[in-house]
Amino acid sequence: MRQSFAQWLRQQRFAPSRKLPAEISRGAAMTTGPGELRISFNDLRSVLRDIFLNNGTSNVAADILAANCAGCERDGAISHGIFRIPGYLASLETGWVDGKAEPDVERISPSFIRIDARNGFAQPALAAGAEAIKTAVESTGIAIVAIRNSHHFSALWPDVEPFAREGLLALTFVNGLANVVPHGGHAPVYGTNPIAFATPVANAEPLVVDQATSVMANGEVRLHALANTPLPPGAGVDSAGRPSTDPHAVLAGGALNTFGGYKGSSIAFLVELMAGALTGGQLSFENDFGECVGAQTPKAGQLLMVIDPTRGGNAGFAQRVSHLCSRLIDAGQDRLPGQRRYASRLNAERFGIPISGDNLLQLKALAA
Repeated sequence: MRQSFAQWLRQQRFAPSRKLPAEISRGAAMTTGPGELRISFNDLRSVLRDIFLNNGTSNVAADILAANCAGCERDGAISHGIFRIPGYLASLETGWVDGKAEPDVERISPSFIRIDARNGFAQPALAAGAEAIKTAVESTGIAIVAIRNSHHFSALWPDVEPFAREGLLALTFVNGLANVVPHGGHAPVYGTNPIAFATPVANAEPLVVDQATSVMANGEVRLHALANTPLPPGAGVDSAGRPSTDPHAVLAGGALNTFGGYKGSSIAFLVELMAGALTGGQLSFENDFGECVGAQTPKAGQLLMVIDPTRGGNAGFAQRVSHLCSRLIDAGQDRLPGQRRYASRLNAERFGIPISGDNLLQLKALAA
């Protein structure tokens, strides 16, 4: 009997194109390994666009998701690049997410914008609110964007970096699927609950921070499981709530810990308030895939704040940030957040994005 697409998809393994470092982290530097090919950003984006279109997304969603996923791969964020394609497609194939959803944008006050993603992906919902965000910032100096009923399955820096390139300060919160235990707890309540912010820096690239409030991102745990490498001590617990460094145990009913003990747990709580409760979306522990077996994209919420720092006469904001960054380096900090990402981006722009031949064949098969 010919296997279904869903069965075939679950058997696929998009292995990292680059050798995993001893400690996997977002923005890992790219290296060239045996059997690797190089593909341009535009070519990879085109292949991914065809994949999304073939699996039931609208043209708009396909364009946005393809650029987002290709951008993560280009910038070395391998846990959020093509590695996530099977998860995207499983959610589409099972009907868990609506790839053709048309977001509903409401500007309910001069500064507050509510977006109902209508069970679609978060990035197209955010893009649908672009004009309302621009109008709010121009008229009041700030836009607060509350997105609900959305699926965010990527890194957060692509959401905030563009605003910093326009001279704006941007901050965003996203909750997700409950896979993180609160400090001192034994059962998952929070998602990895990432926070990201971006700021302009005078005479330099924007400074962009994107981090989970868990010890590590769930995608990184999956990469460890794929490579059969242990997690760092203190990263998570097994299904019985016992400390574990086995990525398979953490994924099979276990959970991650928050970073920084009770302090990180408090920040994860804040993310639930901002992205789940305030937006009118789901809390992380309310996510339930139901009959959509194999779906991976959490249905939750996202809150975005965009601020014009020149309001109030602060025209020297970017220079002040530059001064702060210089002081950090003078104080001994070896690099600023996002520098590895920019280095990977420059590498890919010059020489192409590294990708294994097997991965490229699988992607082209899905795009055909």
